[in-house]
Amino acid sequence: MPTRRTALSLIAGTGATLALGAPAALARSVAGPRPFGRYGSPARRHDPRTLYVDAHGRGDHTDVQSAVDAATGTGRTIVIAAGVHRATVVVGAAHRDLTLIGASADARDTVLVYGNAAGTPRPDGTGTLGTSGSASVTIGAEGFTARDLTFANDWLRSDNPEYTGTQAVAVKVQGDRSAFHCCRFLGHQDTLYADSPSLDVFARQYYRDCYVEGDVDFVFGRASAVYDRCHFRGLVRPDLAAAPHGFVFAPSTAGAGPHGFLVLRSRVSSTAPDGYYKLARPWVPSSAPTARPMLTVRESRLGAGIDASAPYATMSAGHPWQEQRFAEHRNTGPGARITVPANRPQLSASEARAHTPARWLGDWRPLG
Repeated sequence: MPTRRTALSLIAGTGATLALGAPAALARSVAGPRPFGRYGSPARRHDPRTLYVDAHGRGDHTDVQSAVDAATGTGRTIVIAAGVHRATVVVGAAHRDLTLIGASADARDTVLVYGNAAGTPRPDGTGTLGTSGSASVTIGAEGFTARDLTFANDWLRSDNPEYTGTQAVAVKVQGDRSAFHCCRFLGHQDTLYADSPSLDVFARQYYRDCYVEGDVDFVFGRASAVYDRCHFRGLVRPDLAAAPHGFVFAPSTAGAGPHGFLVLRSRVSSTAPDGYYKLARPWVPSSAPTARPMLTVRESRLGAGIDASAPYATMSAGHPWQEQRFAEHRNTGPGARITVPANRPQLSASEARAHTPARWLGDWRPLG
C-alpha cells in the first residue's frame, strides 16, 4: 500500500482527492470549468475583498502564500481551488479576520501540505527547524477561519530513520478567535498544534466537524480550544511492536489559564490494536514549568483503541497526570469503560455545567 506521501505526490496538481481516514486512497477528480464553485471567480467576484488561488492560473494567484501576502487589511477571504498545494504557508498577525475556503466544499479536495520535521536542517545550516518550524501552515492572526480544507504534513519516520526530532506539525494555530469548520488535519506526531502566542494570552479556538489523525500527541498545545463533533483517529505504528502506539491529546495549558481542551460530542477511533492508545498525557514544557494541563472529554464515544484501564499517562517526571486538570463526563464506547475508577476522573452533573463551549469561548460566538 502506498504511503500518504506517495498518494499526495501522485495526485499533486491533478485536482484528485484523498479519502477521509484513508490517506493512501485516491478519489474523484474535481477539475472543471468552475474551479471556485459557488464562490465566484476573478471575473465575477462576490466581494471585492475576495482573492482566488488556482495552481493552473485561473485565479488571482497560483499559490496560497502569494494570496495571503496580497490579502492586506482585515476581513479578507481567499478561495482555494481543489488540488494539492505543496508549500509552507504563514499567516502573520497582520492578517486579522482572514478566511480560507476550499472551493469544492469537501475538505478532501483541497490539501495544503508540506513535509518538514523538527529534525529537518535549517536552510542556513544553523541547526534544525524544531517543532514549531516544522509546521506546514502557521497561523498567527486573530479571527482566522478555515472551511473545507485539509492541512497535512507528510513527513515520515520510515523515510528518515536517522532523525531524532520526529515531530511534524500540519498546522500551528496561535491566534485568538480561530475557527475551523469541516477541516481535516493529517500527520503523525504533533499533527495539530493548538497554541497561544504567550503564557499570559489564552487564545480561544473552535473546531467543528473536523477530522484529526496521527499517533504521538497529535492534538497538543496551550490554547483554550473546543473540539465539537470531531473525529480523532490514532494510526498504527509499524515501527513499534507493543503498546502504547501513541497519545491523542497533550495539552500544555498555562497554570493561570482557566480553560484548556474541551472535547464534546466527538469520537476517538484507531487503526491500532485494542488498548494501544492513551487518551492523553500532560505536556509541561521546560520553558513553562508552571503549566497545569487541562482536558475535559464529555459525551463522546471512545473506541476500543483507547486503554480503558489506564487512559492517561505521565510525560515527564515531576508532573504526574493525576495532578493535572483531566476529567470526563458521560462518555460511551469500549474505551470509556470505568474499570479502574481512580484512573478515570469524572465530573459530577453540577461540575459539568462549567465545562461548556460558552464558558470556554466567552463573548465569542463562532459562526457556522
